[in-house]
Amino acid sequence: MLPIRVLVVDDSVVVRRVVCDALASSAEVEIAGTAASGAIALAKIPQLNPDVITLDIEMPGLDGIQTLVEIRKRYPKLPVIMFSTLTERGAAITLEALSLGASDYATKPANSTSLAGAIEQVQQELIAKIVCLGRRTTITGSPQASVMPRRVLGGQRIDIVAIGTSTGGPNALAALIPGLPADFPIPVVLVQHMPPVFTRLLADRLNTLSPLEVHEGEAGKILEPGHVWIAPGGHHMTVARRGKDAVLSKNDDPPENSCRPAVDVLFRSVAQVYGPNVLAVVLTGMGSDGLRGSEWIRENGGDVVAQDEATSVVWGMPGAVVTAGLASEIYPIGTMAKEIITRVTDSRPANEKRAVARINT
Repeated sequence: MLPIRVLVVDDSVVVRRVVCDALASSAEVEIAGTAASGAIALAKIPQLNPDVITLDIEMPGLDGIQTLVEIRKRYPKLPVIMFSTLTERGAAITLEALSLGASDYATKPANSTSLAGAIEQVQQELIAKIVCLGRRTTITGSPQASVMPRRVLGGQRIDIVAIGTSTGGPNALAALIPGLPADFPIPVVLVQHMPPVFTRLLADRLNTLSPLEVHEGEAGKILEPGHVWIAPGGHHMTVARRGKDAVLSKNDDPPENSCRPAVDVLFRSVAQVYGPNVLAVVLTGMGSDGLRGSEWIRENGGDVVAQDEATSVVWGMPGAVVTAGLASEIYPIGTMAKEIITRVTDSRPANEKRAVARINT
């Protein structure tokens, strides 16, 4: 199999060297070339024909956002991984880049990191993402929900929606969460693989788009209808029972599936607290985080649905759940909110069924 050709774009010669040295350790990756500016990158793309681009955000002349917009005009399917600093500004610009079509992102090593440490961090951050995005073939179609084996549900009410996502997740969540009505009768908890700062800004962004109130998760908060809670970067988020209430908790236990927060951790806790009254939703993402948690949810009588391949940036996480036979249905992201509302509404007493009519108006 041919190696994945990467164009490294960064105005810093030091960063270009670190990235190139890091990627050289992988037999699956080949450096197609480097560029010190957005303009140079745009000129080199047709010459080098890269499979993936790593793109610095803050550059003189054409910055990363402007370069990304131009790449998307000329090469709409070319994977672009933004390379940003782990700062408030870097996180905000990265989220903007993702909304404009960036495939994924990685964070730069801190200035205090040694050269060897910086190379190791870039290896851990970038190589798997480059390989995953570079190997992704064009999707010509994906199984629809009707072809999946439908589990016969026991008529149990749904009291919580738990969502897990990674690569491509911010845009998937921006399509899903605003589609849930302000009177959505149950809480939503979710894990999006992101570092600190990023998750808070993601919550703020979704809050401006959504009728629901979207927050970064805080320990001790009672789960209430009409609220969405996003696991804070760097911490696992769980649900626990406190008297008659379900409350959020967080911990710094070791990463699972190389992730903290991890979807499996949240899903396990939700299954333990809510038993059969759970609807889990697995969206686009690299890897298989959420697979074991989905097993817990199914074993405890809850239900699991997954995003389809055609609308996923990476079908790793939902694909793992579907392949394992754990998803009762798969849906494109454009209809996911409607399907969730229908399932939740249909599971409740007649006097609580308010949402279905609303979504059809």
